[in-house]
Amino acid sequence: MNDPYAGTTESTEGPVFTVTGQDWDSVDASVVEGDRIVVNMGPQHPSTHGVLRLVLEIDGETVRDARPGIGYLHTGIEKNMEFRTWTQGVTFCTRMDYVAPFSNEAAYVAAVEKLLEIEDQVPEKAKIIRVLMLELNRISSHLVCIATGGMEIGALTVMTCGFRDRELILDCFEMISGLRMNHAYFRPGGVAQDLPAGAIEKLHSTVRLLKERLPEYAALCNANPIFKGRLKGVGHLDLAGCLALGLSGPVLRATGYDWDLRRTQPYWGYETYDFDVVTWDEPDAYGRFRVRLEEMWQSLRIVEQATERLAVMEGEPVMVADKKIAWPAQLSVGADGQGNSAEHIRHIMGESMEALIHHFKIVTEGFRVPAGQAYAAIEAPRGEIGCHAVSDGGTRPYRVHFRDPSFVNLQGTSVMSEGGMLSDVIVAIASIDPVMGGVDR
Repeated sequence: MNDPYAGTTESTEGPVFTVTGQDWDSVDASVVEGDRIVVNMGPQHPSTHGVLRLVLEIDGETVRDARPGIGYLHTGIEKNMEFRTWTQGVTFCTRMDYVAPFSNEAAYVAAVEKLLEIEDQVPEKAKIIRVLMLELNRISSHLVCIATGGMEIGALTVMTCGFRDRELILDCFEMISGLRMNHAYFRPGGVAQDLPAGAIEKLHSTVRLLKERLPEYAALCNANPIFKGRLKGVGHLDLAGCLALGLSGPVLRATGYDWDLRRTQPYWGYETYDFDVVTWDEPDAYGRFRVRLEEMWQSLRIVEQATERLAVMEGEPVMVADKKIAWPAQLSVGADGQGNSAEHIRHIMGESMEALIHHFKIVTEGFRVPAGQAYAAIEAPRGEIGCHAVSDGGTRPYRVHFRDPSFVNLQGTSVMSEGGMLSDVIVAIASIDPVMGGVDR
């Protein structure tokens, strides 16, 4: 039997039509038994959040079968990391989930630090900066989810507000790391550089402004009858379904289950921060929206606490003391936005031949990681992201594999969509909040 989803026109069960955008008049639907038709939604459709293909079998406006098709982005990031040093690997994995790049970096460096057995040597200030950046990134990621989800159901004001407020956080990222995205800021042993002058004041002003603006989303959406009508009861998936499929993040917490790795398996001092794990009692698109909305407030609480701690830690190290691991050991963002350190360049180029040799070797060859394997997981905006790193004792990873929450959560697409309306598929996908860079890594 031919695969009806591979574009064939005939099978043993009768003709199947794959509609690719032509006029309906050109499709002779009278020969389709049962008035069912197969439609491709994506991979170019803007509502599929990237290059996701949805093969939908519809009966009128009702979805009878839904199959997600992935693999159209095929970046080959995990394979490419095998041909770069351990530090250079950060520049690859940060590009996976490009909406939450710090989460990718965090899982990777945590796994490498386990292999190096330097978890206790990472400076406290570096851990606080990591928490700060992760929580700012959680807010910016949720803003993109709410903004794009609003756009897809016609709530354009929500979209403009979401991207407007995300810019505030991207400005902070650019000031601290030098880049708006794809930062490669987290490094094995710490972070690439300390906070620049004026960063604390910038963070304070950003938090104040976000506190003023976040209530707008609740005012626009929470009790809006049109918004609730489009989301309530759509994309329903209860706790048993989430556990059976391995779903995590807001999709899981909307069922009322308070699973959050920041609380259940804390890392980098999360147990010392005061925040609540947000849950909801409606496992549908509306419940997931409310979870993300409240999680932004909780992340703001953590950002404020981290900023207060960093304000009294000026001058403290942000990278391990071991110079055979620390790279770059000395780095600052210059006025041109690039990573420059005049003092370090002066030292290696004019004062110490040994320092120049060491700098050359650690940049070109990298440090060696003891043979073994390690797994590290953190709570990303979309759920649990894990990194399994394997070392053969060399200067490059033998194998790196990521458990990306977007990939796992997409398993819920079919059960959330089947039996609903065609228009509800878009809402269900938006409530999962997938990023295809993480799926097709």
